[in-house]
Amino acid sequence: MKLLKRLDEWLIAILLAAMTLLTFAQVVMRYVFNSGFTWAQELTSILFAFMIFIGISYGVRVGAHIGVDALIKLFTPRVRRIVSIVAVLFCMLYAGMVIYGSFQYVMKMRKVGIELEDLPIQIWMVRAILPIGFALLVLRFLPVLYNLIRGKADHLRLANEVQDALKLKAEESGK
Repeated sequence: MKLLKRLDEWLIAILLAAMTLLTFAQVVMRYVFNSGFTWAQELTSILFAFMIFIGISYGVRVGAHIGVDALIKLFTPRVRRIVSIVAVLFCMLYAGMVIYGSFQYVMKMRKVGIELEDLPIQIWMVRAILPIGFALLVLRFLPVLYNLIRGKADHLRLANEVQDALKLKAEESGK
């Protein structure tokens, strides 16, 4: 279970490393050997898209998404929890609509059978990351919703840029 919990981190790291190595190799090929890979930019874009859609669900797991919570902090813990439950349900509803729409789109692309421009891969295989990524997002929202309903949390965990900036400033002044 621990492996599954960290799988998204490993996938993001592998995708980022692959993108970096591919881009570096492309630059070396272009400027040193006056050559290059015709498919490098397309593959880098695909890897980036996969990294983004996996990263969206990862952001929910670690509470890294930005949110405006100034108003919600004024509420009592009970009201804050109810508002957070409603927010999570709306997020899951939105993700469900994107899953449905993107699945329809992917199936149409599959039926058409068009390949990518530079790689011999059908477009639908690459675009399948859309419904998969949003399905991962729904899966990450389920424990958040569970914790809110059970009272283990009273609000959504969001990134706190102010706190992070103050911590960084304090670390810099201490040096």
